Amino acid sequence: MNEPLSIFAAAADAGAATALRIAGREYTFTELADLVRARLATLAPVSGNGRSHPLVADGSLATLVTMYALLEARVPALLLHARLTDTERSALLADADRAGAVPHADAAAILYTSGTTGEPRAAVLTRSALVASAAASAANLGWQPDDCWLLCMPLAHVGGLSIVTRCLAARRATAVEPHFDAGRFPEWISAHRITLASLVPTMLARVLDAHPDWRWPPSLRAVLLGGAPASSALLRRAGERGIPLLPCYGLTETCAQVTAARYETRFSPADRGVGPPLPGADVRIVEGHIEVRGPMLMAGYWNAPSLRPGAWFDTGDVGTLDAAGNLHVRARRTDLIVTGGENVYPAEVERALESFPGIAAAGVFGVPDEAWGQTVAAALVANGAEPDDAALQEYFGARLAPHKRPRRICFVPRLPQTAGGKLDRRSLAGFTLALRPLGKPPAAA
Repeated sequence: MNEPLSIFAAAADAGAATALRIAGREYTFTELADLVRARLATLAPVSGNGRSHPLVADGSLATLVTMYALLEARVPALLLHARLTDTERSALLADADRAGAVPHADAAAILYTSGTTGEPRAAVLTRSALVASAAASAANLGWQPDDCWLLCMPLAHVGGLSIVTRCLAARRATAVEPHFDAGRFPEWISAHRITLASLVPTMLARVLDAHPDWRWPPSLRAVLLGGAPASSALLRRAGERGIPLLPCYGLTETCAQVTAARYETRFSPADRGVGPPLPGADVRIVEGHIEVRGPMLMAGYWNAPSLRPGAWFDTGDVGTLDAAGNLHVRARRTDLIVTGGENVYPAEVERALESFPGIAAAGVFGVPDEAWGQTVAAALVANGAEPDDAALQEYFGARLAPHKRPRRICFVPRLPQTAGGKLDRRSLAGFTLALRPLGKPPAAA
């Protein structure tokens, strides 16, 4: 029926085929379409008013059915991370309410991401961009009749959303496990008959650690690895275990990957960075910054000027292109901390910390961590006596999602400043040796 993101069209095209494996059950496209039809009846009041529909993306069957229904009704889904605190969620909903109607008729989903200032920015992903992204991925991976893609990352991440839209467009199965569990990963691969999976480096490392003797089945034909830089040690371990690995690079604004190692190289340990651009995507380096363009690019940020068709988008990430056209990412966006595949913007965390009455100033930075890639650390200037750790944990535990909370802190007399009087972020790493785990008192002098 040539409606890639329509569950009803998918039911007409492949009604008896498996569409979803979730919570111990299997649903065909026809069965899923029936659930969506019932859900649409309750969505009728919001359809056609140009406003988005908030959806806490917890990975449940109800959430997936609502997502399919919103795609069918052409109502933009405002996807909210399930781990956000009530304070964070309320702030995003208030921002969406102020923004009003979505100024893009083709809008399919809105995902919040942060600029380098830490201010949440709502990326408007259109149906056409999601379809273009799915087509670019398919041009590299291809599709097999029995393909089933494991979704074990948040639906509110573009990496999770793109699995849903790729499989819907291809009329292939998605297997959903809402909470990643390295210990159960082999069980999922077997039980769901997984052929494709997407992981961030922390997930892969945990699986390798938890199952040193597990042999990856031949039916698992590719594992996409993205969301954060992967260490050479991790890639080497994966290669030694014979994992069909495809490092890739993308971002929310591009509907997920824009570069990926080619499918035929999935068993090759050679250093190809995150691969060349996918078909339809263009990548260039301008003054060290990675710029991208292509039909998978977002329409723009909500309540901001739209991007011009064919425009280049400056990702803010730093990288190089080698002679073979492979992209090598040297650093993610300025000041960005990537912990376990989750993006943390220091300015956002600093604002939360500085709102605590006992903190006069905060400088947040990432410290290397073997398991997580980075963890969040903070150098703090006390406003009088140093606050109690328990009070700090309780305060920002209600204001920051778990991945944003500092794990290590130190108190300092003052924070470094640039000549212009701004926080000198490059100098914050100098406090690394003074850090201690939050919740553990400092060593006696």
